[in-house]
Amino acid sequence: MLSLKSRPYIEASVPVLREQGVTITRAFYRNLFAEYPALTNLFNMGNQANGSQQMSLASAVFAYAANYENAAALAPVVSRIVQKHVSVGITAEHYPIVGRHLLGAIKETLGDAATPELLDAWAEAYGLLADALITAEQALYADHRTSPGEYRKLRVTEIVPQSELVTSYTLEPVDDLATWTFTPGQYLSVAVDLPDGKHQIRQYSLSDAPGRRTLRLSVKRESAGAETPAGQVSHWLHDTLSVGSVLEATPPCGDFAPSEGGGPIVLLSAGVGITPMISALNHIAQSDPERQVIFAHAARDRKNHSHRADLDTARGAMPNLRTVVFYEHPDDNDAADGVCAGLMDVTRLPAWNPVEANVYLCGPMAFMRSQRAALSGSGVPDAQIHREVFGPEMLDQLA
Repeated sequence: MLSLKSRPYIEASVPVLREQGVTITRAFYRNLFAEYPALTNLFNMGNQANGSQQMSLASAVFAYAANYENAAALAPVVSRIVQKHVSVGITAEHYPIVGRHLLGAIKETLGDAATPELLDAWAEAYGLLADALITAEQALYADHRTSPGEYRKLRVTEIVPQSELVTSYTLEPVDDLATWTFTPGQYLSVAVDLPDGKHQIRQYSLSDAPGRRTLRLSVKRESAGAETPAGQVSHWLHDTLSVGSVLEATPPCGDFAPSEGGGPIVLLSAGVGITPMISALNHIAQSDPERQVIFAHAARDRKNHSHRADLDTARGAMPNLRTVVFYEHPDDNDAADGVCAGLMDVTRLPAWNPVEANVYLCGPMAFMRSQRAALSGSGVPDAQIHREVFGPEMLDQLA
């Protein structure tokens, strides 16, 4: 528990972090990588380039300062961080390094305003958070029966184009041990050595039901944007992998669980966000095919709609499955197939009891923000709206 002496300083930091958080985290990463360049292997350098990693850390620090006495609010944030840290091999030895550079970045950014008392308070707060994360991460490593940074080799057995930009890769263990178990909604961290010598780790959602000898990942070839670089790892996977190729991965991680329970469920996705939802849907089709499910997906057009075959199979196996598809740019044939034109609109979904059903969202940040607002406005309790974020978490609900 944070000491009474430190609390006023942490509370006073909230407005400062709101204004200066990104500047602090930019200085943090710059100084961290300058002293420990090998740590770039643990970070998505594409997210560093586009600024989303800096924004994510700033949001996390702000959220902690604003909610340090609200364990219930911080619990899902801590869980998400723990899962990601274990997936990339973070160890207890990393925390003192991070803490020193975080305090240094606060001092560098705030100057004389970063008094010794303020820095001492943040050192105490960081130490408490670090201890909690280390304990939880060690427990998760033990559950996985693995060590930090320990990889397992998986061989590609099938490659299937799912849409214009998304390809699925079916993988089986090279060793004779059983395939990892996982919960629909979880991801694998895949490690690759790029041609420029960089070692990079990326997370990709598992896109099929658990309980099989094989695992399936679905990977979008990430194109460059106006301010974002092309996805180095996704391009490498698309351009390099063939049947028989071997990948290294860590055990499934993640706390997004859209198939849990047995009540009514609503699965809403956009773009490549369909991958964990298809995993959940395929699992429900096998384990509870009578379950009441609403599945809605938004895509740019038919060419960019992944996993249509999985959705067709689920429709044939699940009598209580109701599906809605939205295409931003439909063609003349789409209307005959029941496709809705435009962006996803929750008012065009089948009706459900908002108090009974849990709703799960996955897709671009703007999609999830707009859908969350629409769902809340239509009477869905916030506690029953869950989301998965690809890439750094913006923590906008807390921040």
